[in-house]
Amino acid sequence: MECVRLRVKDVDFQRKQITVRDGKGMKDRSTMLPGQLEPFLLEHLSRVKIIHEHDLQKGLGEVYLPFALERKYPKAAREWGWQYLFPSERMAVDPRSGKVRRHHLNESGLQKAVRTAGRTLCALQSQLVLTPFATALLHTCWSPVRTLERYRNCSVTRTFRPP
Repeated sequence: MECVRLRVKDVDFQRKQITVRDGKGMKDRSTMLPGQLEPFLLEHLSRVKIIHEHDLQKGLGEVYLPFALERKYPKAAREWGWQYLFPSERMAVDPRSGKVRRHHLNESGLQKAVRTAGRTLCALQSQLVLTPFATALLHTCWSPVRTLERYRNCSVTRTFRPP
């Protein structure tokens, strides 16, 4: 969930850092942004920006803001920095407010892609447990198998199922 909830403002290219907000224990944590990942992430962000601009032209383009930020900053929900790094393909009605918004990707779809890529690449009948960084890496490049081949030594740990 930490990976799919990332927002554009959580990625700092100058500091080469990703900030994971409200992670385990409701704490913010920072992790490194590898230089090899930057071109893929910049390309992905350009596609996401086009989607956001298209939504704004339609009069939409809002995302959910945590806590009371929406009341404090009424226009922030449409700002580029608050958009999800991995937005959903479809708009949906937010049950909390009744507004039509673009949410983040569904976590289960990402998990299935990672599981399929891991089994294809490793030819193992095992479960893969990924750190948020490894998950972001896989999802950013949109081709999990190619990404795993390129970044085979990233934070991937294998957990074997008992026989």
